[in-house]
Amino acid sequence: MRPVLERRREIVALWTAVFVVAFGTNVPTPLLLVYQDILGLSASALTGAFGVYAAGLVPALLLAGPASDRYGRRPVVVPFVVLSVVTSLLFIGASGSVVLLFVCRFLQGAVSGVVFSVGTAWLAELIGDPARAARLTTAALGGGWAIGPLVAGLMGQWLPLPTVLPYLVHVALMLVGLALLPRVPETLARDGGFGRRSGPLVNLGVPPGARLPFLVVVLPIAVGVFTFPSTAVTVLPLLLTPSMPQIAVAVTGVVAGVTLLTGVFAQPLGRTLGAVNAGPTGLAVGAAGFGLSLVSVSTGSWPLLIPVAVLLGIGYGLCLAAGLTMVGELATPTARGALTGTFYACAYLGFAVPLLLSVAGGEEGFAEPLAALALIIAGFAALLALPVARRLVTPAAAAVPGSS
Repeated sequence: MRPVLERRREIVALWTAVFVVAFGTNVPTPLLLVYQDILGLSASALTGAFGVYAAGLVPALLLAGPASDRYGRRPVVVPFVVLSVVTSLLFIGASGSVVLLFVCRFLQGAVSGVVFSVGTAWLAELIGDPARAARLTTAALGGGWAIGPLVAGLMGQWLPLPTVLPYLVHVALMLVGLALLPRVPETLARDGGFGRRSGPLVNLGVPPGARLPFLVVVLPIAVGVFTFPSTAVTVLPLLLTPSMPQIAVAVTGVVAGVTLLTGVFAQPLGRTLGAVNAGPTGLAVGAAGFGLSLVSVSTGSWPLLIPVAVLLGIGYGLCLAAGLTMVGELATPTARGALTGTFYACAYLGFAVPLLLSVAGGEEGFAEPLAALALIIAGFAALLALPVARRLVTPAAAAVPGSS
């Protein structure tokens, strides 16, 4: 009994660390409207401040996975958990500097790139079951991503020091996460005199036989993961801010919370559907959410953002769980960290979507590009539902490339 109990404690400890880092990642999200007023940011600058997160995240994802496969999970994760605390403290001064705001978002991206990719691989190795690991990871990430902006939005709307107190809450939670990390063991056996493994510095981790399934099926599902919540918490509040006087920050926090928390609650549906079906279903539901958002924008009815958030949350949750499950089945044991990082790098490309919509819409606004995006995603959902695409990522098909 003791080994089982000890393993559960280790899983809870690592899960908590991932959760609190995810919590901090989205603390600035509803506060961007506060920064917009304080710093006089344009719509493009606002979406840019949101999207620069991906500029720090994608390189970190691509480098951290292979590094953890070489040197171990712990030496890579722990320093960046500490950096998460430092970044939240730096955010306290961001209300007086556009440059510092962008720097802090960049650092948040780097922290997330390391902790989410390597932490996910670390958690999967502790658990030993790809499907269960995907569910617990989605719960940790989705729960943190949801509760962080919800708390920050409510605090930022109605409490004093809106650009200070939410970050102090995150710092307090991070101290708990740091206190628990020492009990989590390293999961990779050490090779060589210095405990290092051989391998390339940059490694996408895609087995040769899995390249086609990854490119055709996993990649579009991955991009869909964060396209839904990033659009929900930036583009839609900007479009409807005139309809939400005095409550826009709080509503943005609620929309972010509902979107991301719905993704967690969508996990039972994902298990029922299975990863092969959950991916295209998630894309289809997300496209429907974008369609309903156009109705909300055209009528100026901000309460419709709540059902929109539910649909986008279901889409995000199904895509994330399906993608992580597929990655667990496709990855080789020695490159799981690298492939997980590659998946997240593709997923976080969705953070660039709000900025792309802003640029594409120009002075005409977001509505037409948003409608085009909804149609594109619906088209991908239909394509991935075809039998030829489904066969590429069935467990029987995935077992061959993943075992090499």
